[in-house]
Amino acid sequence: MKRNQQKDKSRPRHGSEQSILQKIQREGTIGQSKSSRFLALGIGDDAALFVPTRNQEIVLTCDWFLEGTHFLRDKHPADSVGWKCLARAVSDIAAMGGEPRCFLLSLALPDKLTGHWLGDFLKGLRRASRKLECALAGGDTTRSKRVLIQVSVIGEIGPGIAKRRTGARPGDLLYVSGRLGEAEAGLRILKAGSRKFKRNDRRLKKHFYPDPRIALGRWLAEKRIASAMMDLSDGLSSDLGRMCKVSGVGARIRASQLPVTSLAPASARLKMATHGGDDYELLFAVPKARAVELPNSFAGIPLTCIGEITAKRTVVIAGNDGTTKSLTANGWDPFR
Repeated sequence: MKRNQQKDKSRPRHGSEQSILQKIQREGTIGQSKSSRFLALGIGDDAALFVPTRNQEIVLTCDWFLEGTHFLRDKHPADSVGWKCLARAVSDIAAMGGEPRCFLLSLALPDKLTGHWLGDFLKGLRRASRKLECALAGGDTTRSKRVLIQVSVIGEIGPGIAKRRTGARPGDLLYVSGRLGEAEAGLRILKAGSRKFKRNDRRLKKHFYPDPRIALGRWLAEKRIASAMMDLSDGLSSDLGRMCKVSGVGARIRASQLPVTSLAPASARLKMATHGGDDYELLFAVPKARAVELPNSFAGIPLTCIGEITAKRTVVIAGNDGTTKSLTANGWDPFR
């Protein structure tokens, strides 16, 4: 992790860039993850050296995590910010069937957060790094009025098996993992509360500590069961529309089959399941002939058929009474 070239002697000693870098190196994830074996050189030089596995393709992704946009400093525990900034980026690797190997962290924060807040942030980041087997390789630090985080992840996958959003065909069945709307329900609970919630509040687990479906994505890719796949980060209505557009197809989903959350009032569950973001579950299409190979759950994670791909290039949702209506893309959009 290199030092930012711009110097500012007015900063207090405890928040100097060198002390922050030392804290990250001491409390961070280097040497803590099994994936550190993929690093010939990590933190401390101008750049890291990554050692790719022979005959593997490299998967690259990056993600922003911004105070005020993606988290609220007065509501979200710092360790959940550390966990989530890595988990949400790793979810993109999982969506293609890959495995994360290492990541780069760019971190901008105010002087006053370089003490306890930074320490808790690094604890959450370290836990995520260990769980996801993704080692910290380096990055950059600077000062800012708000917390700004950017994570870049390097992953690997076997040649020719990466799952893309393209590939869905009319007649394919549509599946999702897990339950939809749980993260949105957690966010609403968080915003409605007058206090700062604890990290072990089970109602907020999906929102605070999402679990990217790495093993499931890898299994679907290696078995070549899925014809198309992506993660649900912005909400089913938005992400399904994207898959259909690039595949040149449409979709018909059934409201009664959606695996909705039980954390929300019954009247709000369907809306949260279709438009709520941040779940980081997998959405994938499967040819009908291969659907018999899918279990009802994978490693304890439910797998649910929610509809099918159609030739007509529209996305509709069928209600319990059999009537259908267009499913408008009303998921997360940072520019909306």
